[in-house]
Amino acid sequence: MQTQKDEANSRWGRSASMSQDDFMRKDACLVVDEQDQLTGTENKYNCHRFTPQQPRGKLHRAFSVFLFDLKGRLLLQQRAASKITFPKVWTNTCCSHPLSGFQPSEIDTPEDVATGTVQGIKRAAIRKLEHELGIPSTQVPIEKFKFLTRLHYWAADTITHGPTSEWGEHEIDYVLFLQVPSTSLSIKPNPDEVDATQFVTLPELQRLMHPSSGLLWSPWFKIIAERFLPQWWADLSTTLTTNVHFDPITIHRFDPPVEHMGGGGSAGPFLGSPPPPLAAAALAAATSNGNGYRDNSKKQGAYGKVKSHSESVFSQLLRIDEVFCALRVKFAHPFPEVDMGQKSNEDVRFCNYILGKVSRSFAAVIRQLPKGLCLETVVFYLVLRALDTVEDDMEAFVADPSVKIQHLRSFYQVALEDPSWTLKGVGKGDEARLLEEFNRVVRVFKSLAPEMQEVIGDITRRMGNGMADFVDKDLGQGTVGVKEYDLYCHYVAGLVGEGLTRMFASSGFERADLATTSEELSNSMGLFLQKTNIIRDYLEDFVDGRAFWPQEVWKLYAPSYPGTSPSLGAFAAPENRKKGLACLDHLVTNALTHVPHCLDYMSRLKTTEIFRFCAIPQVMAIATLEKVYHNPDVFTGVVKIRKGLACKLILEASTMGELFACFENFAGKIAEKARAQQQEDGGREGGMAGETVKLCEEIKKLCSGQGGSEERRRRGCAGKQGTYLAVVLTIVIVPLLAWFVRGGAEGGFLGRLSDGPAGLLGTDYVRMAILVVASLVVTFGLSYMVVNIWAPQEGKWKEMGRTVGRSSGGKKLK
Repeated sequence: MQTQKDEANSRWGRSASMSQDDFMRKDACLVVDEQDQLTGTENKYNCHRFTPQQPRGKLHRAFSVFLFDLKGRLLLQQRAASKITFPKVWTNTCCSHPLSGFQPSEIDTPEDVATGTVQGIKRAAIRKLEHELGIPSTQVPIEKFKFLTRLHYWAADTITHGPTSEWGEHEIDYVLFLQVPSTSLSIKPNPDEVDATQFVTLPELQRLMHPSSGLLWSPWFKIIAERFLPQWWADLSTTLTTNVHFDPITIHRFDPPVEHMGGGGSAGPFLGSPPPPLAAAALAAATSNGNGYRDNSKKQGAYGKVKSHSESVFSQLLRIDEVFCALRVKFAHPFPEVDMGQKSNEDVRFCNYILGKVSRSFAAVIRQLPKGLCLETVVFYLVLRALDTVEDDMEAFVADPSVKIQHLRSFYQVALEDPSWTLKGVGKGDEARLLEEFNRVVRVFKSLAPEMQEVIGDITRRMGNGMADFVDKDLGQGTVGVKEYDLYCHYVAGLVGEGLTRMFASSGFERADLATTSEELSNSMGLFLQKTNIIRDYLEDFVDGRAFWPQEVWKLYAPSYPGTSPSLGAFAAPENRKKGLACLDHLVTNALTHVPHCLDYMSRLKTTEIFRFCAIPQVMAIATLEKVYHNPDVFTGVVKIRKGLACKLILEASTMGELFACFENFAGKIAEKARAQQQEDGGREGGMAGETVKLCEEIKKLCSGQGGSEERRRRGCAGKQGTYLAVVLTIVIVPLLAWFVRGGAEGGFLGRLSDGPAGLLGTDYVRMAILVVASLVVTFGLSYMVVNIWAPQEGKWKEMGRTVGRSSGGKKLK
């Protein structure tokens, strides 16, 4: 055993006679601040001392290795009795520190963390696996390690050294996973580091960690095991090969259990541990309790793993017109629903029900389509949603991706032809139920007119084959080029536009040649919507391991570091935010190039319900692009437009005038943002911001020439009228109520009213009449000013401001 210790020490340039105390004083840890920024170095001894001067020691970097064999068992170690901190405790495979002074370096930069490379941490892990467990570096190649996330925790070693222990840990811990064949591992524990080792399954680990076992466990491992490990361990292949659980942004912070508080500095809580974000128990109940964590029973992929950025309730309430629109959509049901036969047919009733579950946003717009097209569109949507669920599931087919490919390629033949076909174990929540009861959709599909069945079957075949082509592609860093980006969008959205157009023509509600003359236009409609979603969902897609931002674009902006390849994930790091915003603006501009085709297509539709059905997703998309343009929130979550604004757009998308007004409005706002970027860049006319301005001005010109400006003015006036009306009524009603309440307290108006109308005095009626007339006069007077004075002058004032701004070289007037 002594020979093993000597070999382990000498292999890393240490004297065979070095003790644990020698290591504590010689090894130089990397001292960091709470944001994991390197501030210096300090020996282990001083870092781990808990004293009144430093109650929690010095915060430093560490790593925790979780090594699994091919059976999915985790290798545990029991720390040696001779260890100074936390001796005899069981813990994960290897826990230690990257150190200063080693070559190659064990120091990582923020860029290394953002990209997930962390070569320094991984080198330190390889060094310590050999030092502690005798595992040669050749058996744990550096490329096998998967960095997942970081934890900031502290704990006093009160179990070993008593309540006033001078020793403890205070670390930002990097979690590393890897999987290697146990038969190829040469485990020869160093007796000064490790007392015992054991491979365990998750159920075995949970039994061992039960208090009745009497075993001691390291506080950092208990945090990871209770809060994260079950989720990461559930599907090792996904954890190791995708970015589903990769989170380079968050530093999870946890205070220790009560038994590990105190120590030589009498330290108490200071990190304020949040509820466990990914613990198994939390997964079962957290989201349903409304605490914001992901609920795997409802959505699949990375949905819900990243936060959503939405405006505050106060911000929404300030927009009175949007509040009115939201109330109208919620309670007035502005679009009459067509009877699809759901009352007499259980399968149709199921289709109608599940539509509302898997498409809450646009279910009402689909249901308002005319009879002869409504049920057909419902079935078309559900068929493609089922196909999309198969494509999106990143867990069900991990063991054999060829099964997913087969499902996608044969879906149109098998799922649409066999009335008894269903699929279980794929998708989550309502999407899973759709597949589990898909035979009910098929029976309705079989009842449709032959020409409708032909369209749905053809689009399903082509989309399924297109999706299958992308299953084998490595999309961890996005599509390769813009051409591939466009092709993917064509498969998953452009084909939808083509299919719907063919159905519009076949139904007789639109002219027969619409499908043959508008194929390119309908494809652009789909690409515009899909690109908007891809741009908005940057972080969600990257975390899910299936990103679509084209490398041909983002590599123009991504930072590069010596010895590493550029990474799409680098934009999530705050220090790369400017580069990320430039890339984001580039992609928004690319999406805007489809707008002229979209407007051309919309101008060819003649049926109001069909127009509305197509227009609402388009106005939502242009509003979303305006929201995400140069918005740093895209890199920290999912950006969403206000619900009130969405409702307003739904209600104002029934005519070409309204559509042109909407596109002109949001294109103008994007242009203003792009001009601001030009000013920040020193007033350069060219560049991507210049391209954006040029394109937006072309869109505005196209819209204004078709009556968009007049419609915008009308809608703006109506919005201001509504706002003034609400304000005036509030100003009048509040004092009126106060006056009458006060009168009631004195036995006045309210007291007389309680006796019935006969109890009111003549002066009561006179006062009320005067207040009503005054309210109406003031309201209509303000409305007249808005329509005839303010609105016309407002445009002139804005144009004057732009003219003065240009004449002053873009500088602000003082």
